[in-house]
Amino acid sequence: MEAKVYFKLLRLHLLSGMEYKGWWLMLIQVGFVVVTDPLSTVLLFSRFGSIGEWSVERIILIYALAVSSFGLAESLCRGFDSFPWSLLRSGDFDRVLLRPRSLFMQVAASRFHLHRLMRPVTGICAILWALARMDVPLSLRNAALLLSALAGGTIMYCGVFVLTSGVAFFTIKGLDWIYILTNASYQVTRCPEPYMPRMLKGMFLFLPPVLPVSFYPAAAICGWGYPPWTGWLPLPAGLAFMAVSLAVWQVGVRHYQSTGS
Repeated sequence: MEAKVYFKLLRLHLLSGMEYKGWWLMLIQVGFVVVTDPLSTVLLFSRFGSIGEWSVERIILIYALAVSSFGLAESLCRGFDSFPWSLLRSGDFDRVLLRPRSLFMQVAASRFHLHRLMRPVTGICAILWALARMDVPLSLRNAALLLSALAGGTIMYCGVFVLTSGVAFFTIKGLDWIYILTNASYQVTRCPEPYMPRMLKGMFLFLPPVLPVSFYPAAAICGWGYPPWTGWLPLPAGLAFMAVSLAVWQVGVRHYQSTGS
């Protein structure tokens, strides 16, 4: 029942957004930004060549897994991303509390923008391009690893948005530093894991677990010499991070006091 209401709310947001005649221009704009974002990496490799065994296809595969997950989370949990401004500071969260529906579902579905789907669409296309360039077959096992990576990564990035909203109950404003865990985190995947500084690697192994949902599945699919079981880490890592985020969110809800003007 909750899922039915959730998708109905998303449909309403979609239809209302398409009432604007120029909605398709936003799709083109976001698609252009997403496609050109890794262009500097491609130009760098085309000028200097591969770094040891690390080719541009490898980097694009890891990057695309992370950016696709982020795009899916941004589309499905957009309400949590804008929660501090759209609901908390305005006091509109008071009305949400009065409705006999799940708080999580209501907040997650409070915003939806069609153009946000351009990020996962172009990311998945980049994944398929990189696999084809490296002659990696899309076998049943590899397809399962990709789906696991995308599902775990989406849950993990949703957890980042939920964590931000939970902390915002105590700050009553947006947290700009949280972008280190979102936009900046998938940019980090352009650096091969063996060359990452130890502190940076430790951070993105656990807070948030970006490497388990991008690098290790790619390594398992392509056979880069890492233990095969690490390719199945995305789902447990994403669920564990989401569980912590939900705990913070619940603490925030229990301590909430109206902030409306």
